[in-house]
Amino acid sequence: MSTLKKTVLGRGLDALLPKGYEDVGVLNTSPKRDTGENGIIVNVEIDKIHPNPFQPRIDFDPTALEELANSIREKGVIQPITVRRFEAGYQLIAGERRLRAAQMVRLKYIPAYVLTVSSDKEMLELALIENIQREYLNPMEIAVAYQRLIDECHLTQDEVAKRVGKDRTTITNFLRLLKLPQKIQDGLRRNKISMGHARALLGIPNEHVQLRVYERIMEEGLSVRKVEEIARNFGKAKHKKRDHVITNTNVRIEYEYLEAQLREFLGTKVSIQSKGSGRGEIVIEFYSIDDFERLFELLSSVSKHKE
Repeated sequence: MSTLKKTVLGRGLDALLPKGYEDVGVLNTSPKRDTGENGIIVNVEIDKIHPNPFQPRIDFDPTALEELANSIREKGVIQPITVRRFEAGYQLIAGERRLRAAQMVRLKYIPAYVLTVSSDKEMLELALIENIQREYLNPMEIAVAYQRLIDECHLTQDEVAKRVGKDRTTITNFLRLLKLPQKIQDGLRRNKISMGHARALLGIPNEHVQLRVYERIMEEGLSVRKVEEIARNFGKAKHKKRDHVITNTNVRIEYEYLEAQLREFLGTKVSIQSKGSGRGEIVIEFYSIDDFERLFELLSSVSKHKE
């Protein structure tokens, strides 16, 4: 990648685009042809645009996309998408929302800035950085994009921070989201919880308890502050002596999660009771001789499987 491109990536593609490109509008019926020059804006046939294989955006809000399509129907595409020449057509670098909306209103052409990209690695870096800066990515999409810049573009966290114009702490906080259980990541991706909730859950160093607290957020609508309090209390409980009677509410949350797992597996009521000093008991209820035999066979089969 040239020195010029390295210096401008951190400011997005705006730094590479010619002045005044924002005013290119477009229900254009007489498209400007591609002369083969580099760094030009042309109207390209939508059917000739290949998808971006490095697209970091996964979720597209149908309502927001419909609103954008209505705007394009009225005003045209105000801001060009960005492409590179590819095979007999073009390959999208950035602007998939605009491209999809233009397809929805059945435009034949769309304005595009044709950018010279020398390699797939450079294409990946441009696509990820441009989408991070310009598009409405959710926190998990941003986290995955940062990780891809590190893994596939071989950048350090400091280099990623410089490329996207953020401080390193921000990069680190997003990357930490990838350590959460997949169920919680999906909840964050679908806006079931906030970034604040996710960061508070990261303060609980136990996946089972994280999931249980996540379920409580869903069921009880716990605030971010409440989740932070649970995380703090759980941390204090973990540092208590092992012979101390476990009475902390947040440790009980872990028991409740394990009870739920056992109930689902055994198909009956299960309770876990602590007796202090690291001791306790698991009570499995049965309601008939047949029920007892069913449980006995189930537990026996698990034991034989482990052997």
